[in-house]
Amino acid sequence: MTRDTRSLELSDEQRLNRFPASPLCSLSWWFHGESRMVGFDEPPAASRPMPGRFVFGGPHRVPTQSWCPGPAHAMMLVLLPDALHHLIGLDAERWVNRIVDAAEVLPPEWLALCEAVQCAPDDEARVRLIEDFLDPRWQAARPAQVMTAHRYSDWAQGLALRAATSSAGRSLRQVERRIKQWAGQPMRELRGMARAEKAFFDALAAAPDPDWAGIAVEGGYADQSHLCRETRRLTGFAPVELRRRIAEDESFWAYRLWG
Repeated sequence: MTRDTRSLELSDEQRLNRFPASPLCSLSWWFHGESRMVGFDEPPAASRPMPGRFVFGGPHRVPTQSWCPGPAHAMMLVLLPDALHHLIGLDAERWVNRIVDAAEVLPPEWLALCEAVQCAPDDEARVRLIEDFLDPRWQAARPAQVMTAHRYSDWAQGLALRAATSSAGRSLRQVERRIKQWAGQPMRELRGMARAEKAFFDALAAAPDPDWAGIAVEGGYADQSHLCRETRRLTGFAPVELRRRIAEDESFWAYRLWG
């Protein structure tokens, strides 16, 4: 996904970039301007420089945010952690809740891709470079059993199935260990994120006054209070406030893009 604010007049608050907890890994570039790391409960003034020119983010069990002090043009590639395990042998558990210089994680040929993307003339050329790089490598590395993942729940189900049918050992403990190695997090956490994603889409599709109790039941929560606790843990906001901010707050652009 890309973000270009060069033609926009935004306040400091609007230049925040808010992201929910996510099982995904990310690789980020900045072509104009910069982005700085800022704690979820911190003001932009407390921001810190990113750890490198190209930044790798592991799966996150907590919400995160960054801040652009001025106009910026950036791109983020998001990848499932088990795909990166097959492609480069990534141990996702090592990078949970971490944002680091990509050189700490990626092999030389991937860093060469980062340089090529940085120097490409436009976003269309950048996407083409990424696709041309990834496609042959994924065709060679992909597991024989692959499920089409439309949502986190589809992906988590496919991950559990592959872990359970792997020839490397099929005891419950081995399956759980394999899932955590591939995804960085236990299946319990992945299922929690899948529930939250379903509730997110159900709330966006609902009328102006969603039936939160019904959304909680349909999403597999024990009750509405459980939904509220989990939503706050994964996003930092209660469901009603989160829905309002997605609709009104510029810093929630990534949520709108996902929806």
